[in-house]
Amino acid sequence: MPGVTGPSDYSREPPRHPSLKINAKEPFNAEPPRSALGAAYVTPVEFFYKRNHGPIPVVDDVHSYSVSITGLIENPKQLFLNDIRALPKYNVTATLQCAGNRRTAMSQTRTVKGVGWDVSAIGNAVWGGAKLADVLELVGISKLTGATKSGGKHVEFVSVDRCKEENGGPYKASIPLIQATSPEADVLLAYEMNGEGFFMQKDYKMFPPSVNWDNINWSTRRPQMDFPVQCVICSLEDVNAIKPGKVKVSGYAASGGGRGIERVDVSVDGGNTWVEASRHQKTGIPYIAEATCSDKWAWVLFEALVDVQQSTQIVAKAVDSAANVQPEKVEDIWNLRGILNTSWHRVQVRVGHSNL
Repeated sequence: MPGVTGPSDYSREPPRHPSLKINAKEPFNAEPPRSALGAAYVTPVEFFYKRNHGPIPVVDDVHSYSVSITGLIENPKQLFLNDIRALPKYNVTATLQCAGNRRTAMSQTRTVKGVGWDVSAIGNAVWGGAKLADVLELVGISKLTGATKSGGKHVEFVSVDRCKEENGGPYKASIPLIQATSPEADVLLAYEMNGEGFFMQKDYKMFPPSVNWDNINWSTRRPQMDFPVQCVICSLEDVNAIKPGKVKVSGYAASGGGRGIERVDVSVDGGNTWVEASRHQKTGIPYIAEATCSDKWAWVLFEALVDVQQSTQIVAKAVDSAANVQPEKVEDIWNLRGILNTSWHRVQVRVGHSNL
């Protein structure tokens, strides 16, 4: 399992953009305004959401950090940044999303546990680094390996950070070894974000609405490793005052597992009738779900021009390339951890002529 070691300075705070909405100060968790997400296909680093489980170290000398690969393997090894940079470099455009994105909307149905995220705990970036499959080959694990000779079946990532929720221990996460060793999976040990250097047993599991904190059994569910289809309107806040007439409705849509976005539908009458939005990733290149020219791990931006003549509810829903569609109501997918709110996104708008 890879574990990171190195000197960390927790006495200084890293710089942060003043427009970030702070959801928790210690540990620091914040999200950008939704308008910032819809403004660019690649999210600037300063507008990327901040999700932390422990204090944030300021790293002055990244070359002094190392990754130790140990566990159920034959040849443990300690790697420094120069060792990893010596491997072939790959750039992958991919969307990261906190499982608790849109948790505040779920809390309106029934109270849930977790950081109160609005709709911006998500971002799209170009990640640069070595493929984890290449890194694991350095310790004798071949491509497309499902288990080591010693019986190891997962790659566990152990942070240098220490977290209160882990009783002072490090934060951990894991993925199956067969995924880590697959070149097609595009799993990176990333050391760049947009060209700049820079716990899974009892958390992030999806339970039905009938489960509460009195009857929960964590062992009955697997950790959430993928994300259902999702879309959010970023061009309008709730509640916006607008003039009657044409209104641009735009935002992001994403699905897990490398699935593309087949369609985004927009309604201006609360979901009774729909129009299809246009979709794009790169400027000047038509987006086609599953096409080789499309970034399969990244979000898709959508846009529709609709006619709004009276105060109403504008709704958006997406369909991915496997024909998965977002559920209509948040009540149907409510869960006590408040994760995976992928219900139709709704924005109330008020149409009027005064003070506009």
